[in-house]
Amino acid sequence: MSETQRGGAGPSGASELFQLLRDGQPYTRAELAERAGLARSTVGLRVDELLGLGLIAPVGEAASSGGRPPSQFALNPGARLVLAVDCGASHQTVVLSDLSSNILASDLQHRPISDGPERVLEHVVDTARKLLASIGRSESDLIAAGIGLPGPVEHATGRPVQPPIMPGWDGFDVPAWMMATLGIPALVDNDVNIMAIGERTVAFPATQDLLFVKVATGIGSGIFSGGALQRGAQGTAGDLGHVRVSRGDGVRCDCGNEGCLEAMASGPAIARQLRDQGLDARTSADVLELVASGNETAIAAVRQAGRDIGEVLTTCVSLINPSVIVIGGSMADAGEHLISGIHDVVYARSMPIATSSLSIVLSAAGEAAGVIGASVLASEHALSPQSVDALLAS
Repeated sequence: MSETQRGGAGPSGASELFQLLRDGQPYTRAELAERAGLARSTVGLRVDELLGLGLIAPVGEAASSGGRPPSQFALNPGARLVLAVDCGASHQTVVLSDLSSNILASDLQHRPISDGPERVLEHVVDTARKLLASIGRSESDLIAAGIGLPGPVEHATGRPVQPPIMPGWDGFDVPAWMMATLGIPALVDNDVNIMAIGERTVAFPATQDLLFVKVATGIGSGIFSGGALQRGAQGTAGDLGHVRVSRGDGVRCDCGNEGCLEAMASGPAIARQLRDQGLDARTSADVLELVASGNETAIAAVRQAGRDIGEVLTTCVSLINPSVIVIGGSMADAGEHLISGIHDVVYARSMPIATSSLSIVLSAAGEAAGVIGASVLASEHALSPQSVDALLAS
């Protein structure tokens, strides 16, 4: 096999060599030559190309076995920037991160996703430009964007698919709009999927089977099975919020059905139940405030919501057999009051073999899960062989 064949499909093979350096581990030219099966002279040329792009940088010297110590090289995470966006039903978090998903600047604003795609995305781009100015970087430093949306997304095209709470978004070509406006590729996914990616990156990088459950204005989940994120045929995998629960008879859901988990156990659903009992609870934040103050009625309602969620998760445990279930979203701030209700049902109703090594935990990444996941999604694309080839060609 020739060195050209070994080097990959890129114009110089430098993009394939770069894949060895993406994890941040430093290597000398000799070590890279050995790992890639290439001549040192070839590796030297490809290292020079990557140094020219700024994607790698010298990181010191290796121990010498005699003579001048050899230089080491590793990923230069600050060479380019990634735009990461987490859009919820009523908020947008916009972040700039480096290529290792370290957050450099961020902005959170409360704006409804129902404003429509142009207005929401224009706000995202305006915010990104302000953040770039705040850290002394330019639009030319941006290499990709990752965007999470609160509805089903056809991941291959980045187009929302019949999203129930996103009027005007159905079929909107988000990547094309971002390319026309900022000149960068955009990777778009469901908001809970990017939260699952972020949580796994932060706390469970070696876990192959993980279920991330977001409990907030809506309820949904991101599913890792065999180490791969499962999106489903139409991007709706993990849509737990519209699974019927046993105590939901007669309770209408915004989707038009009755008894959906979201209509029983989401933040707004709990607030509605507390209002029916005479408490002043209009939002999820009101519910959390009542819980924090020790209000027994609110605590009981949150714990019952946990049991409702646990009823649906019991089926998930049988179908998916995760080793970890992570509870995130704004209602996770209710802490043990929510998670204990989930525990009560899942461990009581699931087969012992399925729960023998199952952990049910609160999110470690917290509010940052979405933007970290969006950053990882974008960085993975931007640092792929095809994308690095494009940089080399330009």
